[in-house]
Amino acid sequence: MLEVGDIYKNYAGKPLLQGVSFGVGEGETVCLLGPSGSGKSTLLRIIAGLELPEAGKILWDGKDMASIPVHRRNFGLMFQDYALLPHRSVAENVAFGLRMQALTRAEIQARVAESLEKVHMAAFAPRRVTDLSGGEQQRVALARALAPRPRLLMLDEPLGALDRTLREQLIEELHRLLQTTGIPAIYVTHDQEEAFALADRLVMLHDGRVEQVGSPAEVYGRPASAWAARFLGFNNLIAGSVAALDPLRVNTAIGTFQPAEMPIPIPALGSPVTLLIRPTGVKLAGNDHQVNQVSGVVEDALFQGDRFRIGLGCTLAVSLQFYLPEPLIPGQNAVLVIEASSIVCLE
Repeated sequence: MLEVGDIYKNYAGKPLLQGVSFGVGEGETVCLLGPSGSGKSTLLRIIAGLELPEAGKILWDGKDMASIPVHRRNFGLMFQDYALLPHRSVAENVAFGLRMQALTRAEIQARVAESLEKVHMAAFAPRRVTDLSGGEQQRVALARALAPRPRLLMLDEPLGALDRTLREQLIEELHRLLQTTGIPAIYVTHDQEEAFALADRLVMLHDGRVEQVGSPAEVYGRPASAWAARFLGFNNLIAGSVAALDPLRVNTAIGTFQPAEMPIPIPALGSPVTLLIRPTGVKLAGNDHQVNQVSGVVEDALFQGDRFRIGLGCTLAVSLQFYLPEPLIPGQNAVLVIEASSIVCLE
């Protein structure tokens, strides 16, 4: 339905967006995932028509939106700070945008009631928004975005100001709402857990460019680069060189590894690569030398409910983290063997 084509945007004389392209299909939720300053919010404002790009196109159902003013695009935008009117009630905040659509009073009241019902806030209609909690204000802002029945819903870090418990609860509610309404949506976040829970597809942004596009499972299973892996929270990244191709073997400063899958494109013999070693899929091994094995001194062992996070110092420059069901004693020597499926070869 939406096509974002080769968008460029400068800010303070420096490039902010550099050729960003992606699409949103019918009923699809796409998450723009990236760190602060990667251009996510600016991209939303360009799609909404609040800012103009230096180059590129925004198409809806094949139609160029360049000449369509903001109020005629029928795109709903929920701002990061909610932008609620403090002197008005919940119902009046939800009705605010509807008054610009030449609807009758009865139609406005029906839309307000319908939208508040969707976010479980119907009983709060007469209250002032200043009397609401952060989570309740978030729901009101979402109801206001839904009330005009937008053909595209855009949400800019809507859960960023909420505590973890409330955020997890609202993620579930948002997922349900997006699935039941079927409205195409763009969700901006820097939190990979939010993105994985909500997205049908992820668009990862880095330095104003698209770093990787794919389903949450695809992006998590095979990050496109060392940067993408680090951003997703993977810290076990080891530099190496390709020692063999059939099967793929990579030599590193801490041992030789044989990943389960060959990267695409296939690297050349001797070429430098980066190995991502996942912290799961490991077990204690003997002292016999073999591939996919690391040895070192246990630096720490932190209890995390159903497992222990083990810090392993392999060399002065390389420390890795793994999860084991049993604790190890700091200071002891340990040898771990890693499943091939937990080793990913990156470009």
